Amino acid sequence: MRIGIAFDLKSDGTKGDDFPDDHEEEYDSISTIEAIAAVLSDLGHTVIKLGDGRQLLERVLADPPDFVFNIAEGLGISRCREARVPAVLEMLGIPYSGSDPLTLAATLDKDCAKRLVQSAGVSVPRGIVVESPATLALSFPFPVLVKPAWEGSSKGIRNKCLVDSPEDLLLALHSLWKDHGQPILVEEFIHGEELTVAILGNNVPQVLGVMQVIPRREESRFIYSLEIKRDWQNLVRYECPAPLPCATLFAVQQASLAAYRVLGCRDVARVDFRLREGIPYFLEVNPLPGLNPESSDLVLLTQQLGWTYQQLIQSILQASLERTGAGLPTCR
Repeated sequence: MRIGIAFDLKSDGTKGDDFPDDHEEEYDSISTIEAIAAVLSDLGHTVIKLGDGRQLLERVLADPPDFVFNIAEGLGISRCREARVPAVLEMLGIPYSGSDPLTLAATLDKDCAKRLVQSAGVSVPRGIVVESPATLALSFPFPVLVKPAWEGSSKGIRNKCLVDSPEDLLLALHSLWKDHGQPILVEEFIHGEELTVAILGNNVPQVLGVMQVIPRREESRFIYSLEIKRDWQNLVRYECPAPLPCATLFAVQQASLAAYRVLGCRDVARVDFRLREGIPYFLEVNPLPGLNPESSDLVLLTQQLGWTYQQLIQSILQASLERTGAGLPTCR
């Protein structure tokens, strides 16, 4: 089968001073693209590197692949940017891996995702979306966590985003508006364990594991910030399964499956929670989880389960092919 890979590639670092240093945090390194391509090639497929945007459009129009392995995040700050590649592929009748345009748009908008997940009976942190200082009216106490409303990969979530006063809140808001040019989500801070859950499959999706992110230094108010993720080897350790009571793990698994289903996720996703007094609070879901073979949370989680990188990519592909029927013999 001819499989195209849709992706956004990190630049050479010469983006200039007009952008924040996390501008390309979601995008993939060439090593990640090569690692995925190597697995697909080893499985006997012909791999075509499509890229994203105009380049992808030109390539799929000129020579459509049989299937697309999609990890494209989309350019710009639009809350629908992750939906563009799937929308184009659906228009052209090309099957692809992962969730559809509606799910990708709804999950990138953190407040929209929270509202949908809350409708399924899952607890979420209290929060408001702030578009200007005039709309700022908190109905919950400090401390609060401040983050861009339409970003992934912890873009904009820095150590300074946990604030304790109205003055610090305004400073954080103005900084994020300047850097990211979009509404800001202000949430109550959930004191408790940081968890991420891997889910694979479709008709009967399976929880692969629940992983806890544990700071190496004792911290009373730990947040899984971008600074932490960039230096994760020194600052945190990961445990999967999370060292929690069985009843708590079951509650997290059920909450993650409810979120996966109500958001319409397909094939694979990673769901993030904070745990307070045994209750999992949904933070967000990533239906395009990172696949860096060295550092992505999904990869680290499955490694602790004994999976190889090859097994992970093959499992995602297999779930996608079974769902779409791509590559199966056509009945005559």
